[in-house]
Amino acid sequence: MPFLESRLHTAGDAYQANRASMLSLLDQVRSHEARAVAASSASAERFAKRGQLLPRERLALLLDTGAPFLPLATLAGLGQDNPDLSKSVPGGGLIAGIGRVAGVRCMISASDSGIDAGALQPMGLDKQLRLHEIALENKLPFIQLVESAGANLMQYRVQDFVRGGNIFRNLARLSAAGLPVVTVTHGSSTAGGAYQTGLSDYIVMVRDRTRAFLAGPPLLKAATGEIATEEELGGAVMHTHISGLGDYLAEDDRDALRIARAILGGIDWARDEAPRTFAPPRHDAEELMGLMPADGRRPVDMREVIARIADGSEFLAFSEHYGSATVCGHIRLEGHAVGIITNNGPIDSDGATKATHFIQACCQSRTPIVYLQNITGYMVGRTHEEAGIIKHGAKMIQAVTSANVPQITLHCGASYGAGNYGMCGRGFAPRFCFSWPNARTAVMGGEQAAQTMAIVMEAGMARKGAVDREKIDAMQRQIVERFERQMSVFTTSALLLDDGVIDPRDTRAVLAEALSICRDAEARAPQPMQFSVARP
Repeated sequence: MPFLESRLHTAGDAYQANRASMLSLLDQVRSHEARAVAASSASAERFAKRGQLLPRERLALLLDTGAPFLPLATLAGLGQDNPDLSKSVPGGGLIAGIGRVAGVRCMISASDSGIDAGALQPMGLDKQLRLHEIALENKLPFIQLVESAGANLMQYRVQDFVRGGNIFRNLARLSAAGLPVVTVTHGSSTAGGAYQTGLSDYIVMVRDRTRAFLAGPPLLKAATGEIATEEELGGAVMHTHISGLGDYLAEDDRDALRIARAILGGIDWARDEAPRTFAPPRHDAEELMGLMPADGRRPVDMREVIARIADGSEFLAFSEHYGSATVCGHIRLEGHAVGIITNNGPIDSDGATKATHFIQACCQSRTPIVYLQNITGYMVGRTHEEAGIIKHGAKMIQAVTSANVPQITLHCGASYGAGNYGMCGRGFAPRFCFSWPNARTAVMGGEQAAQTMAIVMEAGMARKGAVDREKIDAMQRQIVERFERQMSVFTTSALLLDDGVIDPRDTRAVLAEALSICRDAEARAPQPMQFSVARP
């Protein structure tokens, strides 16, 4: 397979400026993530007095030492609790990702109980539902480390209550699909959250710490007048000895995590296969930091990205000279055969036709597809309309929609207009969707939107006989500001329009892990049932 030579000029001023911009954005991402860690860690003394581990300490003990862990949606909810992003605590109240437990790759969701007692946040609900979706599609066992005060009644929203039922529905679906649900209830699991524990196949409870009940003492007294202690209502001993809700009684957090690992170790589930052999890229991944222009209007050759993620930097271009702005071809990535689609300009009719053919050919050979998005959209204008850009673009969107192989999307730069759709944006349900810190997503660029509306407004004013240029200019500034704010990755990732923001230098490792997850899912045949496993 031919390999890609790099033409990237790393000593130039433009590269250095791009690199500085990317590093600054990455620092912002890490700063937001660190704020969530710090907010949770601030509870360390309180947890220690109770003999408990912090949520991230629990996760570390659960996971296999040295095995990869793919964190998900770390910026979920950023800006929702405080419009000042420098003071907002992201994460949605959950720590989540895909990792290995006793050699089994699992989806893991841990209540971040160091923050607001683990109360469920609005975007935490959406995050939890996305975790379920990934687990179901990729046939992953689901592990929950639960300690949550439940919904925050001071921030009650009826839509969250109603949609929250999807959490419990999905837990039943996971079990019925043959995907074990293992729950360690480290602390409170109350009201509707009690079903988060109850709808599990294996339940571990911690002596003197677990609290699982439909109504806690205050609500019980208000509703019925009955007086009972938390331990009497829903303690670990009661549930493991009397109600039968709990299967395993642990002495403390460490013991509970030991039991959870033993559960995963005891089920008949495929473990990791032998490591694959492959050649590393010929070009340094560090150079990805200065590849994307800080000014998104400047072009970039996306083959430079491919050259830094493909095994041996080898790339077999497909129909290279037809619809050349749409780049399609085959690579191997840590041994995985992959089809790549990316953009060196807007998608024209030829590019859309080529991409459609390539997607269908990948489906025929069962080859996963990775989309590297840096797209300003489909070509517009009379010539392109006459050439059938709508129907050819529609064929590409149909191919993306109907593809029966894993599709993974990475936002490397711009993601504008219908280009977001044709390149398998979030709305087209890629298995995984990640972003670089510089990614920008919008129906169009802010200046373009402002100019469009200015033309419309000016024409309307002219019909009335008076054009107010100051009003038009103010409107344009307002539109640009709104678009700039919403297209930022700090907004899109906060709204779960991706599965997380990654360091460009980690692209190869992240894609390799995602491809491995997809490959295992395709090969796995869980035992589905017409029902989920019910408690005794």
